[in-house]
Amino acid sequence: MIGTVREVTPNVDAGTLLAGAQFIDAFRVEIGATAVNAREACVRMVLHWPRWVDALVRLRNILVRPFGLKTSGEGAPAPYGLIGLFPVVSETPERLVAGFNDSHLDFRLVVEVAGTPASRQVTSTTLVRTHNLLGRTYLALIMPFHKLVVRSMMKRIAEPAR
Repeated sequence: MIGTVREVTPNVDAGTLLAGAQFIDAFRVEIGATAVNAREACVRMVLHWPRWVDALVRLRNILVRPFGLKTSGEGAPAPYGLIGLFPVVSETPERLVAGFNDSHLDFRLVVEVAGTPASRQVTSTTLVRTHNLLGRTYLALIMPFHKLVVRSMMKRIAEPAR
């Protein structure tokens, strides 16, 4: 059903994207005949997320600043520029990989577009590798919100372009 976001089995090469990742999940949304490439899908997810997600990100940034954690990917290698907070590290029309490494954890966001012109789908995969107790604690704290945030962001892909 178009616009319905479902959790799916991740189908990425984690060893290549983020060797040693301890957390991987994936969500897929059917978008029908909506013509988007991976960058446009990522832009719709990240730059047009709901206000409540924006409020959570602002709260997160306030809370982690004293610990020296990054509040964006600015300054990280971004061969394909930034989309919102996220440096784009590789890109094709069908697949975009964004993310950065920090002292507590590394993460990658993979956005893939597949299907036929009449029946497209977008899959978003998140990979995380923690480095220390702070990273493991942070990951445990955000997990209750992660699925809600990703589902909400993925719904934006099926909406008409803004």
